[in-house]
Amino acid sequence: MLTFYLLHDQKKYVEEFMNKVSRSFALVTPCFEEPLDTFMSTAYLIFRVADNIEDCRQPYNWQKTRFIEFKQLLKEPTLATNILSSWSHEDWRGLNTDQTKLMTLEGGLMLWQIFALIPDAVREIISRWVLAMVEGIEEFLDGQYKAAMVTRNGVRLLAQEDDYSRYCYFAAGTVGQMGTELAIDHYRFNLDIAKNLLAHSGTCGQALQRTNIVKDFPEDLANGICYLPDVWMQEIDSLPLTLGGAPKSWTKKVLGNVLAEINKSVSYVIDIPYEAVGFRLASLMCLLPAYQTLLSAAQQHNTLFTQDHSVKISRSCFSKCMEDAKLMVRDNNALLHYSQELQTSVEVAFV
Repeated sequence: MLTFYLLHDQKKYVEEFMNKVSRSFALVTPCFEEPLDTFMSTAYLIFRVADNIEDCRQPYNWQKTRFIEFKQLLKEPTLATNILSSWSHEDWRGLNTDQTKLMTLEGGLMLWQIFALIPDAVREIISRWVLAMVEGIEEFLDGQYKAAMVTRNGVRLLAQEDDYSRYCYFAAGTVGQMGTELAIDHYRFNLDIAKNLLAHSGTCGQALQRTNIVKDFPEDLANGICYLPDVWMQEIDSLPLTLGGAPKSWTKKVLGNVLAEINKSVSYVIDIPYEAVGFRLASLMCLLPAYQTLLSAAQQHNTLFTQDHSVKISRSCFSKCMEDAKLMVRDNNALLHYSQELQTSVEVAFV
C-alpha cells in the first residue's frame, strides 16, 4: 500500500476546493483511507476542470483549444504555470466565481503541483480516464457530431436515448471506472474481485449523473441545455422545455430510467469486499443520497418540469444516509432491504 501525504497547505487547498465545487462529494472522499482519499479528491478536481471547459459558454473552437491545453497538463503538469497564466486572461463566461478561480494561475496552480507529486502509476490511471471523459464529451460539443444533439425552442438536447446513455457514461461513468481502478490498486484486490468490480464500475457514476440531470433540470434549461433525450421530449410535445410540466406516466418513465441505473449500482457495492471499509462507505454515500433524491422527485412528481421544479434532500436526510451507510458497510442484506424499500416507496409515490 502506498504511503503518500500532502503538506498542510496542500491538504487545506484540496479540502477548500472540494467544498467549493461539490459539498456532497467533499463529505464522501474522507471516507476513503489515506492516501486513496487524496488521490480521489485530486482526481475529482481535475475532472471538474474538464467540466468547466465543457460548461463554459464559448464556441466549440475555443473549447477545443482549452481541451488541447488541458490534455497537455495531464501529460505534463509542470506546464501549469504557463497554461494557467494564459487561462487567467480568458473569458470563462457561464462559470461561477469558484469554478473560474480553479481555471486561473492563482486558484489552480496548486492542484497541478499536487497532481505532479502523485505516484506515476496512480497518475496514469487518473489521466487515462480523464482523457476518456474529455474525448467523449468533445463528440457532443463538436459540430461534426451534431447528429447527437438537436435544438428545440432554442434549447440544445441530446437526440436519442443512446446519446443520453453515452453522454452519462462519458460524463460520469468514466469517473466511476477511474475510482474503481484506483481502489483496486490501493487495496490490492485479487483478480476475481477486480474483474467483478470492473464489470460494473461505471454504474455508480452514471446513476449519479442521471439523478443530477433530473435534479438540475431547470438550471440546465436556463443555460440552454437539456440532457434528457429529444426522442422522449417529442412524446409530450416538448412541454418540459418551457417548464410546462409533464404527464405522470412520462415522469414515471424518466424516473424509472434513473432508478434502474441506481439499482445496478447496488450490485457494484455488493461486490466490494467488506474489508475495504472506506471504499464501501464512500460508495454507499454516493448510492443512498441518490436513492433519496429520486424518492424526493417521485414524491413531488406533479411539480417536476414546471416553474416549481425543486428536487433536493435536506441536511437531516443526508445525515441519515451517512448513518444508514455505516450500518450497511458490512451488511449486504441490509443494503438489499434498503434498496427494495426505496423502490417500493417510489412506486407508491405515483399511485
